[in-house]
Order: sequence, then C-alpha cells, then structure tokens
Amino acid sequence: MATGRTHRPATRSRGIPEATVARLPLYLRALTALSERSVPTVSSEELAAAAGVNSAKLRKDFSYLGSYGTRGVGYDVEYLVYQISRELGLTQDWPVVIVGIGNLGAALANYGGFASRGFRVAALIDADPAMTGRQVAGIAVQHSDDLEKIISDNGVSIGVITTPPGVAQQVCDRLVAAGVTSILNFAPTVLSVPDGVDVRKVDLSIELQILAFHEQRKAGEEHEGTAPPVAAHQDSSEQGPDGDVPAVMPA
Repeated sequence: MATGRTHRPATRSRGIPEATVARLPLYLRALTALSERSVPTVSSEELAAAAGVNSAKLRKDFSYLGSYGTRGVGYDVEYLVYQISRELGLTQDWPVVIVGIGNLGAALANYGGFASRGFRVAALIDADPAMTGRQVAGIAVQHSDDLEKIISDNGVSIGVITTPPGVAQQVCDRLVAAGVTSILNFAPTVLSVPDGVDVRKVDLSIELQILAFHEQRKAGEEHEGTAPPVAAHQDSSEQGPDGDVPAVMPA
C-alpha cells in the first residue's frame, strides 16, 4: 500500500487555488452523506447549500477538477466523491503520528473518522515515561526519545502536535528533521518551519473568540432593532442649530 512519503496530491501542480482546496473537504463531507443515503445525483444548488457555499462558487471550484455536471441531471455523487478524494490524496494510505497524548491527543487518537478518510494513526508519542506502553485507542504509546525511528519506520510525512506550547517548536523541529513535511498544530503557539513544510493551525480559543464577536454583533443588532428612536426622547434644547441631534450629547 502506498504511503504518504512517496505519493503527494497534485493540487498545487495543477494550479488549483488554495481557497478551492480549503472547500473540497466541505464538498466531500456533503457528498459522503448523500452517498450513504444512496442518492445517485445532486444539483449544484443542492450541494452548495449542503456545503454552505453559493452554487456559482461551487461550479467554479469543480471546473478546476474538470467536472462540469450534466444539465438537467446534476453531478454524479459517487464520481465526485472519487474525484475529490483523489485530488485531496485520500485514495491512498496516509500514516500519521500524534505527539502529546494528553486529553486532546487521546481524543484525536480515539476519533473514528481517520480511517474512513484515508488516514491511519501509525503511532502515538509522548515525553512522559509513565505513558510509555499505555494503550490509547488500541495503540501503545511510545516515548518521544524514539520519535525519529518511529517516523522512519512508518514512512510518516504528516505529524499532529498536541503538546503544551512551550515544547511545540522543539517537537516541530524534530518532526521536520525526521522527514515530516506536513504538520497539524493544536498547540496554542505559532510554529516556525522551513520552506517545503506545510503547517495548519487549529486554535480553539481563536475560533471561540470569533464566535463571541458574532454573538456580540447579533445581540447589538437585536438591541438596535428594539430600542426606541433616540430623536423621540430629545427636547428642543438638545438639538443643534439646524434642528439636528448632536452626534455627542453633553454630559
């Protein structure tokens, strides 16, 4: 079976924009759900709604894959699943190592969706000697002293970092030196990597802060929608020389 080290996706060489690449997993998730329900075809409008994008953007994205659908019929669901899976490199086996087997690392190890999406957790690594040999998701945790050998033995090119922030860069450096060229970083810190190494950062606190911003904005809009007009409460002594309410009222 092919490993991640010898086969890499062709999206960059074929000139597919990064924004399109970022949306492909959304389409694949929606298509997989349709496939599981034995839905044979889907229109661009239906698929776009399921993926949370507009249909024009979806059709443009699919044009990069050479898939244009059939007028009056739509897209063949199974063929699109294959096309997108191939483009994302998911038609082969990608061995992955997770470094840092705390609560988050253990939760990722137990995630059942990796295998069905082309990823295999090849090893779990932790610096705590007390963790060595402990079974997590049916996999024995190995000590970080053996990281380089583990990477080499399993042909790993994708590493997941779930360590505390203070050691994340050191772990990253070791992964890169051992041959890992793609890193998914859950540690709340920015990693420095050489050219040719891709890093995707997952920061849950940032995502929550963005949600808080939207919640605050929605609350403000609701408040503005129910508040009585300000001018209705002003008397003539508070108006400007032209009868307008001043932008800043005196204390």
